[in-house]
Amino acid sequence: MNWDCLFVLPEWLKVWWTEFNNGAKPHLISIRKKETLLGLAPLQKKNNRVSFIGNTDVCDYLDFIVAAGKETEFFEILFDYLVQENTKYLDLGLLRPDSTVLLNLLKVAQAQGCKITTQSEDIALELGLPVTWDEYLGQLKGKQRHEVKRKLRRLDEAGDARLRVAIDTDDIRNQLPTFFELFNLSSEEKATFMTDQMRSFFRELTRTMANAGLLRLYVLELNASPVAMSLCFDFNNTLYLYNSGFDPRYRALSVGLLCKVLSIKDAIQRGRRKYDFLKGSEVYKYRLGGQEVPLYSCRIELT
Repeated sequence: MNWDCLFVLPEWLKVWWTEFNNGAKPHLISIRKKETLLGLAPLQKKNNRVSFIGNTDVCDYLDFIVAAGKETEFFEILFDYLVQENTKYLDLGLLRPDSTVLLNLLKVAQAQGCKITTQSEDIALELGLPVTWDEYLGQLKGKQRHEVKRKLRRLDEAGDARLRVAIDTDDIRNQLPTFFELFNLSSEEKATFMTDQMRSFFRELTRTMANAGLLRLYVLELNASPVAMSLCFDFNNTLYLYNSGFDPRYRALSVGLLCKVLSIKDAIQRGRRKYDFLKGSEVYKYRLGGQEVPLYSCRIELT
């Protein structure tokens, strides 16, 4: 089973549903052929509209979970079932270009004569990781490579700088108040985003994902005080940079950027093959070597 998408893991979907369900009904569909599982559809239904469980505020992209080589069969059965259930609209997004929706479902929908609307909605950035840290630095443009080295040197000169990685559930729970504080201090936009409901989601998500061994909270300390944090998920040979915060008093030392840089270094040292900066076109992602991945929305009107 190709369970490639972080945001449709059962742990993630359960937390999202508990915190954000807005009156829709869960529409979790398992499709089998005799004893063979063809795939899973983590959907929700409201009236005659079906969509993925999740939303774009906290789920950067979504997808179905389908066994390799069974995509066409899976979607043909799913499509027939949704028609029988009087589904009128299938609203799906955000989607990566390599999603099963764009690669497989659209072909089935086209064969059925459905009206399909797809459009570019956003971008993510990701980075293929080399084997060594020196190779990574060599991948950067000359100016950016010089800047990363210079910033790391300046940080070391400023005091006792240390990166600590919290992976234990209790440790992460204890670090969360500081994470929220640094997150809110980072920008007015972030402070507005972190509502009471969002705090509740982050608390439960970090607890659940830490219990599953999928969470790494990077804490950059200067003279034993936390000055920046990066909340990352470690799944499927990829490190996902989900969110971050830093103390603006140390802006001149670029502590927010360097915490991310050091998380990349950690991912390389642990043999990960990809670093996913996730959704958003922030300049630092390009400077650290990120490559654009377009994200699409898709709406299918069933006939």
